[in-house]
Amino acid sequence: MKKFNKFFLLLALTFGVVSVQAQDENNPWAVVIGTNAVDFYAAGNDFLPNGMEGGSIFSEYFNANDNWNMVPSVSYLEVKRYVGDGFSAKLNGSFNQIDNSGGVSSEDLSFYNIGAGVQYNFKNLLNTKVFDPFLGIGAGYYWLDSSGASTFDTDLGINFWFTDNLAFTVKSAYMTAFEDANFDYFQHTAGITISFGGTDTDGDGVYDKDDECPNTPGLAEFNGCPDSDGDGIPDKDDECPDTAGLSEFNGCPDTDGDGIPDPKDECPNEAGSEALNGCPDADGDGVADKDDECPNEAGPKENNGCPYPDSDGDGVLDKDDMCPDVAGTKANNGCPEVTEEVQKELNDYAKTINFATGKTTITDDSEEALKAIIAILDEYPNAKFTVEGHTDSVGSASNNMNLSKARALAVKSYLVDNGVDEFRLSSAGFGEEKPVASNNTRAGRAENRRVEINLKK
Repeated sequence: MKKFNKFFLLLALTFGVVSVQAQDENNPWAVVIGTNAVDFYAAGNDFLPNGMEGGSIFSEYFNANDNWNMVPSVSYLEVKRYVGDGFSAKLNGSFNQIDNSGGVSSEDLSFYNIGAGVQYNFKNLLNTKVFDPFLGIGAGYYWLDSSGASTFDTDLGINFWFTDNLAFTVKSAYMTAFEDANFDYFQHTAGITISFGGTDTDGDGVYDKDDECPNTPGLAEFNGCPDSDGDGIPDKDDECPDTAGLSEFNGCPDTDGDGIPDPKDECPNEAGSEALNGCPDADGDGVADKDDECPNEAGPKENNGCPYPDSDGDGVLDKDDMCPDVAGTKANNGCPEVTEEVQKELNDYAKTINFATGKTTITDDSEEALKAIIAILDEYPNAKFTVEGHTDSVGSASNNMNLSKARALAVKSYLVDNGVDEFRLSSAGFGEEKPVASNNTRAGRAENRRVEINLKK
């Protein structure tokens, strides 16, 4: 009995060391309580104490009557701690009375053993919840009456799980003594395994290991997650957890029934199209009614859904018409084109512009021609012109060039001062380089002294 007390004291101390393992899975602790049978005969021992016989390894392995030694009480205890990936650390101990081997009886020999090791369970690997085979290895020590020996232990067994916490366990272990002078033996055990230690942080009845929402109370059907709006979609997967919706929209409603869930529908109460984020487009111009300033009249988005006007009716919309108030041509961006007739009319007036002799001063009698020119230019607000100055060949070419430039600039300045946009005009002088008549006659020289206003191309 003293050895028995020492055994359980050692068991408790070792259990305290193993218990510092980290908790990795639901119900990580397990206790096996049962009975054991010790068989020296089938372990291949050459001799046994007190005249008992030994056989070859595995001989008469199932001969329980002649070879198995048992006591009619709970005689086996094992404590296990799951450490992850199917592995558990284990500590076990048992007691027995050895009085039989090979059919030869002997006086009772007291037997105690203790062991520690690692066990691998195949339950998760086989994806089963009932049948749970396992393998184990470890080291142990046994006392046979007054002698003892260290062993290398291997075992094979299976758990039959009735619930997550209760199983029937059977196991057969082979203990090999480290020294040849000591005995090897088989130990068969059967008992009840009770697992415990699972954590349910949120108290919803689903252990944290299986609880996808361990900190929020939920429902078992949703692996521990809540369904706040009761639409059958757990909150963690529900994009609208507080409003009942449809599964095809990840838990969100579609109030207007247009196939676009309300969170993505810019007009949730009016059926619309996906292209316009659920909003209607009454005039079909691609601009949603809520953004369309002319919802019943088709128009481009750039003009807020309204059609562009054509104020001058020339077929060129105002947005593209550089002369929106004057009818023109498409080729000239909505502005009227300067025809050859207009060009001729301009130069008919321009050649009547006179200057003081040898100077750049425009004479008063040119006023009427200049006003006529301005009127023509105003009809073509988009056209650009060049004012050109020309002279006859009297005098030096250098002086004639300077004089032509100055007179052209004087006409340009007059036109600008009288309302013509400066950006539309440029000036140039050509001196005597571009005569239109002979400089050998007075009439020819008079024609060559001229100003021209030509369309800039």
